[in-house]
Amino acid sequence: MVMLVDCSKCRTPLQLPHGAKSIRCAVCHAITLIGEPRNAPPAPPPPYLPPATFSPNNNYNYYAPPSATPVPAPSPYNQAPPSQNPSVHGRKKAVIIGISYKNSKNELKGCINDAKCMKFMLVNRFKFPEASILMLTEEETDPYRIPTKHNIRMAMFWLVKDCQSGDSLVFHYSGHGSQQRNYTGDEIDGYDETLCPLDYETHGMIVDDEINATIVRPLPRGVKLHAIIDACHSGTVLDLPYLCRMDRTGRYAWEDHRPRSGAWKGTSGGEVISFSGCDDDQTSADTAALSKVTSTGAMTYAFIQAIERGQGNTYGSILSSMRSTIRKTDDELGGSVVTTLLTMLLTGGSAGVGMTQEPQLTANEPFDVYTKLFSL
Repeated sequence: MVMLVDCSKCRTPLQLPHGAKSIRCAVCHAITLIGEPRNAPPAPPPPYLPPATFSPNNNYNYYAPPSATPVPAPSPYNQAPPSQNPSVHGRKKAVIIGISYKNSKNELKGCINDAKCMKFMLVNRFKFPEASILMLTEEETDPYRIPTKHNIRMAMFWLVKDCQSGDSLVFHYSGHGSQQRNYTGDEIDGYDETLCPLDYETHGMIVDDEINATIVRPLPRGVKLHAIIDACHSGTVLDLPYLCRMDRTGRYAWEDHRPRSGAWKGTSGGEVISFSGCDDDQTSADTAALSKVTSTGAMTYAFIQAIERGQGNTYGSILSSMRSTIRKTDDELGGSVVTTLLTMLLTGGSAGVGMTQEPQLTANEPFDVYTKLFSL
């Protein structure tokens, strides 16, 4: 079993190799020393407990005598997804996060809908086993599946743990995103992009450097990760080295976003491709203007629509379709006094601007977006 220790400086959970006496943090580069375990007297034998049973929803039910302390259910992050037989196509795993920040001044209406829709698509269209999908939303009853900073960190570790050639991984996030000043010189615009967990006001945000170190850099050859990030300022939130800059005609060029410091932001041989809701200096809409029925994240809705309408053959066709869907809604929001009021709601008070977001595509290596086939 992999042992996790917190970095002595930034408290990032780190995977400790077996027998290691120290470990260097990939985020802040501090070295954490591992102390020798102290000898302890042998523990008394545990009371007899009948065998555990396994329920269909992947929770273990433990039985204990009335006088005994109940044994807590195990954390989902220490288990490999069950019920998946090895195949030539590898395993499929996904982490899906939807945060509504309910009853706060920052409440969002569509993020949990986004998470449910994404899970439905992965299970029914791309044949991801339900048991291999870890959902983090405020609606979950399991405390390990509430989208706190700690749980999101653990979910990211779980996603890439023991991955091997042929595996297909998905990381979907719908919630608030932000930026903070970068002081290392690694960011072209001078800002790190961040994700905002449910408890970000007390425990802080998750910075793009940590996301890259956790789910990008460890990926070995033959593993593919797709990220779908529906958040403000999310263009380069995985800190991937290349961004596909596409104009409204569909012409594109790859921008080199490798840090000037020479820090490595790629993988260990694997492939990472990320769709994000907008550029780093833009915001993403949470709106009912697209579905006409319920609130959704504009980017998640446009991504799923591209797949469902048969426009998901290549990465270029998906990106073009997403932008077209949002641009069409943007145009529809600009025609009257009533739609101008809707526009103000969507853009935080800027009348006449519409949904000023353009979905982005980033990757660990450049490729031809119109010939490379999309697959999960």
